[in-house]
Amino acid sequence: MDRKTLQIINASNHSIIKLRGVYADWSRRHNINYNEMLVLYTIRENGYCTQKQVCDNYLLPRQTIHNVISRMREQGYLILEPEKGEGREKAFVLTEKGRKYAETFFCSLASIEEASVKRFGYEKIQMLTELMKEYQEILASCVEQEAGGSRDGNKQ
Repeated sequence: MDRKTLQIINASNHSIIKLRGVYADWSRRHNINYNEMLVLYTIRENGYCTQKQVCDNYLLPRQTIHNVISRMREQGYLILEPEKGEGREKAFVLTEKGRKYAETFFCSLASIEEASVKRFGYEKIQMLTELMKEYQEILASCVEQEAGGSRDGNKQ
């Protein structure tokens, strides 16, 4: 790989990691476990969550999210919602206690995210999102191509 490509790949990866780090930092400042925040973020997005959704969206181990969901159920924040389940996947929604808990910090996060989008610009964030999705699809395609060939990328 040439130096310029390596530099841009490294810069891109560092930016992605640091962006996730901002959310982790926000979680720490609000005394919420980062993975718990991701469960609640998924519920905010969909109205419910399954373990599979959270794992697939954030590339986290199933056992990790199972433990987070179990702990949140024990704390009275989540309940099982059978009607929203997908096949064998159990769906969870917030209890009234869970809604109150989530409200305490999601107002803050929504405000920060909205201010960030306004400062960055709606069109720029939309373009960035589309470009990152396109790059992710190309990268995944290249990984698949390599998986079908030898280590040097040539088909066997």
